[in-house]
Amino acid sequence: MLRRFAWMLAVLLLSAAPSIAQIPAGRGVEHLSGSASYTFPYFRLFLPDPYVVLYDAYGIIAKDIDFMPAEDSQIIGAITTDPFQSPFRFELSMPYSGRGEALDVDNDDVADTGVQIYVVAVTSNTWDSPFLERRDDYVTGIINSAVISSDIDSFLEFQRGTLMVYAEDGEQAFPSGRGVDGVLFTDDDPSMPVEAGWSMIDITAEPFTINRSTIASMDLLEAEEAELTDFSTLSYTDAFNAMIDHLSREYAFTAYKHIDWEAKRAEFLPRVEEAQRNRSSLAFRRALRDLAWSIPDGHVSGPSVPEDFQRDVSGGLGFVLRELDDGSVIVSYLSPGGAAQTGGIVVGDRILSIDGEPIGQAVSEVVPYTGSFSTPHTLRLEQLRFVHRRPIGTPVKLTIQHADGTELTTSLTTMLDSDSFLAAALNGPLSGTELPVEFRVDPSTGYGIISIYSFSDDLPLTVALWERALSQARYSELPGLIIDIRRNGGGSGFLGDQLPAYFFDEPIVIGNTAEYSESRQDFAINPLLEDRFILPPEDRRYDGPVAVLISPDCASACESFAWAMSLEGRAAIVGHYPTAGLGGSVVPISMPDGATFNYTHSRAVDAEGNINIEGIGVRPTVRVPVTAESVLSSRDVLLEAAISYLAGNRPITADAAAGGVASGGEIEIGQPVTGEVSPGGRIQYQLIARAGQKLDIVVLGDGALARGLAVRLLLPGDSRPLDESYALSPGEPGRDSSA
Repeated sequence: MLRRFAWMLAVLLLSAAPSIAQIPAGRGVEHLSGSASYTFPYFRLFLPDPYVVLYDAYGIIAKDIDFMPAEDSQIIGAITTDPFQSPFRFELSMPYSGRGEALDVDNDDVADTGVQIYVVAVTSNTWDSPFLERRDDYVTGIINSAVISSDIDSFLEFQRGTLMVYAEDGEQAFPSGRGVDGVLFTDDDPSMPVEAGWSMIDITAEPFTINRSTIASMDLLEAEEAELTDFSTLSYTDAFNAMIDHLSREYAFTAYKHIDWEAKRAEFLPRVEEAQRNRSSLAFRRALRDLAWSIPDGHVSGPSVPEDFQRDVSGGLGFVLRELDDGSVIVSYLSPGGAAQTGGIVVGDRILSIDGEPIGQAVSEVVPYTGSFSTPHTLRLEQLRFVHRRPIGTPVKLTIQHADGTELTTSLTTMLDSDSFLAAALNGPLSGTELPVEFRVDPSTGYGIISIYSFSDDLPLTVALWERALSQARYSELPGLIIDIRRNGGGSGFLGDQLPAYFFDEPIVIGNTAEYSESRQDFAINPLLEDRFILPPEDRRYDGPVAVLISPDCASACESFAWAMSLEGRAAIVGHYPTAGLGGSVVPISMPDGATFNYTHSRAVDAEGNINIEGIGVRPTVRVPVTAESVLSSRDVLLEAAISYLAGNRPITADAAAGGVASGGEIEIGQPVTGEVSPGGRIQYQLIARAGQKLDIVVLGDGALARGLAVRLLLPGDSRPLDESYALSPGEPGRDSSA
C-alpha cells in the first residue's frame, strides 16, 4: 500500500546557482525552463498526467496543510518531453503579477505588504478541475523547486533549492539567510531587499542569491526521499549487508513481527558469500527470495526464481482444495482430463491424507512459491494450493472419502497442470480488459453493484468512473449499493482512503501513518498528517445502505478502503475471510543483477495510533460460513449474502397504487426473511429447492395486519397467474409441495 508518496517521495527542482544576481529592467523573471532526472519507481502511478504548476507556498510556510491556493494563483506550465523517460524537460511562463497570499518575512517589526512565495511543482491532477485541490493530496508537492523536509522534527522546513518570489513594489524584503537557528522563515533571519516583480531566489547557499533574468533555468533534482535505494553496483555480499543495515533501520514492523535482522544476516550471508564465490546469480536470487519468504509480511518480496517453480511445482493433480470451517478438506474443482478426474475423484470428495500424512498436517508444512504472507488465513489458502504440487511425474498417494462415506486409497502421478493452479484463486483470474471501476444494476433486486478492480490503474480515470457510478446510483434512486473489491490488489493508499468519503457527511479521522524519522532514528506518527476524509460536494455523496464484498485477495490500499467503509458501521463488510492484512507502504531496493527486494517502509495505524490492518486484515462484519454448500455452489454466495443483508436492513415495500411486485431476491431454506409491505402490495422471493423436496412455509406478523397476509406459491412452469396460486393463512404451515 502506497500512502505518503504525494509528499514523502518527492522529486525537487533546484536552480542553477548564479554567481552574481543579474537584475535587468522590467518585472524580473518571465520564463522558466529546465530538465529533470529521477529514479522514483512509482512516478507513472502517482503522476499519470504530469504537468508543471506555479504553486503558492503560503500553507507550507504557515504549517497549514489544509491550505489550498486559489485557482487563479495556480499558473500551469508544460512538460515538453516524455515525462516517463528520465530526464524530461519543462517550461513555464510567469504571470505578470502574483495572485497568492502575501507574507511579511523581513523581520523588521514594521507591518509591510510582504511578498508572495511560490514553489514550482511537477504534479498530476486527479480530481475535478485542472487546478489542484485538497483532494489531490498536495501538501509539499510531489515535485518541487525546493527541498521540503518530511521528517517529523523539521516538518515543512525549506532546506535547499529555489523559490519564486513576487513583490508588488520595490519596498519589500526577503530573508538573505537562515539565521542562527538554521531554519528559514523564523524571527532571526537576516533580510535583503527584493525588486518589484518576479525574483528567483536560491536558498541553498548563504547568503541567498537572486536571479532576475528574463529567461531563467532550473534543473530538476530528485529529493533524497524519492530516490530509489540502489545497491545494484555493489558486490553480492556488500549489497546484502547494506540491505540488512537499511532494513534494520527502516523496515516498518521489526518490533511488531519480532524480526532479528542480525539473525537474518547470520542465516543468509553464508549463502550470499557462496553465490559471490561461484559468481552465481541464481544462487544470489534464491537467497534473497528465501529471506523474503522468512518474513511474515505480504509486502515483502524478493526476486522471482521461475526456474525453481518450473522444476519443483509445475506438476499437479488437477484439482483445487478448499478447507471448510469444520476442518475438512474437499475437492472444489477438477481440471478436465487431469490426473484427479481420470483417477476417479469427484467434486465434493474429502481428502483425508496425502502421502500417508493427515491432510491438515501436510498443508501446514507447505512453503508456497507465491511469496510471504501477513496473515495465517492467506498463508493457509496458498498452502492448500501447493500441497499436491510436485515435479512433473511424481507419484502421490491419496486417501479420499466419497459422499457416501466410502474411502479409497489411490496413487496418482503429477502432470503439467497450470489449470488448477489458476483455478485455485478464490475469485478467479482477471481477464486484463477490466476497467478499474465497473458498474451494473442487478435486475432482480435493483441494487447497484460497483466492482473496483484496482487502485493502481489510471487514477484520474478511476475517480471519473467512480463518480459516474455513484451519479447513476443517485439519479436512479437505487435502494442500495454493493461494492465488490474482492480482486483489488491495492495501489494508491490515498485513493483507498478517500473514495469512501462519498458515503460520509463528516470529515472523520481515518487513521495515520507511522514513518521513519532520521532525526529520531525511529518510527514516529506526525499528528499534522492525520488522515481525514476530505468530503466531496454534498450532491455527489450517497446516503443509502452499502455492503462491501472482501476476500484475502483484497490487499494493501484495498484494505484501506474496506477499513474506512467499516467506520461508524457505515457499510456491512461481507466475506468468508478477512482481507490480506497488508497494512503499510511498500518500496523497492535495487540489488545486483537486476534483482529487487521490496519491503514495507511505513505502517498504517488507526485514529488511536494502533496497528489496525497489518497481520490482521479487515474482518467481515457479515461472515459467510465456509461449508460444502457455499464452496460448491455455482452461485455467488457472498453477493447473495450482501443482497440478503441489504434487504433485511431496509423496508422492502411494494407500491399498492401501482400494483407492482417488489423483488426480495433469492432466499435459502432455513433463512428467515423480514420485510414490510403496504396494503395491497406484493413481494416476490425466489427459492431454489430440489425436486421432490418438502417445504414448510410459515408467515408471522403483528396485529390485525398479519391476519390479512397471504403466501402464494408459483411453481416453475406454472401457467396460472400469481394471484391464483396456492394461498395460505398467516401463522399456519404452508402445504407440502413437490416441484
